[in-house]
Amino acid sequence: FLPQVDSANAGRVLASDAAVFLKKSGLTDLVLGKIWDLADTDGKGILNKQEFFVALRLVACAQNGLDVSLSSLNLPVPPPRFTDTSSPLLLSGTASSDLPWAVKLEDKVKYDSIFDSLNPVNGLLSGDKVKPVLLNSKLPVDILGRVWELSDIDHDGMLDRDEFAVAMFLVYCALEKEPVPMSLPAALVPPSKRKPLSVPGAMPLIPSSTKESHQSLPPVGILGAKTPLTQ
Repeated sequence: FLPQVDSANAGRVLASDAAVFLKKSGLTDLVLGKIWDLADTDGKGILNKQEFFVALRLVACAQNGLDVSLSSLNLPVPPPRFTDTSSPLLLSGTASSDLPWAVKLEDKVKYDSIFDSLNPVNGLLSGDKVKPVLLNSKLPVDILGRVWELSDIDHDGMLDRDEFAVAMFLVYCALEKEPVPMSLPAALVPPSKRKPLSVPGAMPLIPSSTKESHQSLPPVGILGAKTPLTQ
C-alpha cells in the first residue's frame, strides 16, 4: 500500500498525501483525525512505514465497528477497504457481498421463531412489536436505540426477518458485554440487503445526519413509553 502514498520512496508519508489516501476509506474526517493522531506518535505530521501500517490497521478497525484505539490493533479484522478502483486493496480485500453473514444459521432459526411469535404483518414487525423484546433485555435505552437504528437497514420504521435477526444478534452481543458498533459492520449486513455492484466500503448504511436517523425511528419513538413488559 505504501507506494501509493510514498511516490518518492522515502519510507515516509506526509500528512497531505496520507489525508487524500485515507479519505478513500469512507470514514468521517473526525474518525480519520483520531486515526492520524494515534499513528503520528511524535506529532511531526509525517508517518514512517510502521506508523502508516498502524493507520491502515486502525482504518480496518473503524470499518468493522471496533473502537479506534491502540488496544484494537491486536484484534483480528479483515483488510481495510478503499474506494479507489486502482487500489490493490480492493483486489486483496473481500467484497462486502462475498462476506459470510455474521449471524449463524442455528441462531437465525432461533431469531426467526421469536420473529414469527410476534405476529408480523406482510413479513414485517412494527416498532411497537419489537420494543417489548428489546426492553426485555434490560439494556440501557441509548444502546437499544442504537440497536434499532443499525438493524432497521432500509429505514422504513419496520424490521423484516433478516433485520430482526441483526437486532437480536446485537442485543446478545451487548449482553455479553461486547460494544454495539456505531455503524453496521459489512459482515452483519444480511446478504439480502447487500448491493453486489457497490464498491466495498462505499455503501451508506447509516443516515449521515442525526435529523435523518430520528426520522427512521418509528413514530412516537420505539423506546419512549414505559409500558409493562411481558415475556
